[in-house]
Amino acid sequence: MNKWIRILIVLPALLFVVMGLRWATDPGGAADQLGMTLMTGAGLSAQIGDVGGMFLSMGIMMLIGSATANRVWLCAPALLLGLIATFRVIAWVAHGAALTPDTIAVEVIVASLLLFAATRITPGN
Repeated sequence: MNKWIRILIVLPALLFVVMGLRWATDPGGAADQLGMTLMTGAGLSAQIGDVGGMFLSMGIMMLIGSATANRVWLCAPALLLGLIATFRVIAWVAHGAALTPDTIAVEVIVASLLLFAATRITPGN
């Protein structure tokens, strides 16, 4: 895999890792950054666990994919990001949620970058 492609993968990966860790250490700030209201009780547990775990796992997968040049580690977070973007559109169309084109664009761009990088990986590279 090209050195520049690896760098382009590591940058969002580090941001995802930081955001995942922020859910563990500063959930209020993490929620604010995403335009979310911090829940309480079981909802808070689900919010911290699900959102924090999602960000952290995607970031780790991207770092592993970059380090090992194994395309599977890049396809998994690309799939997650593509589905997240899709569900944001569903939330807007079917459930009256706010449309967030800037967030959707980031998700689509990072997912596309990951899929592009996955196509550039060759065995032993």
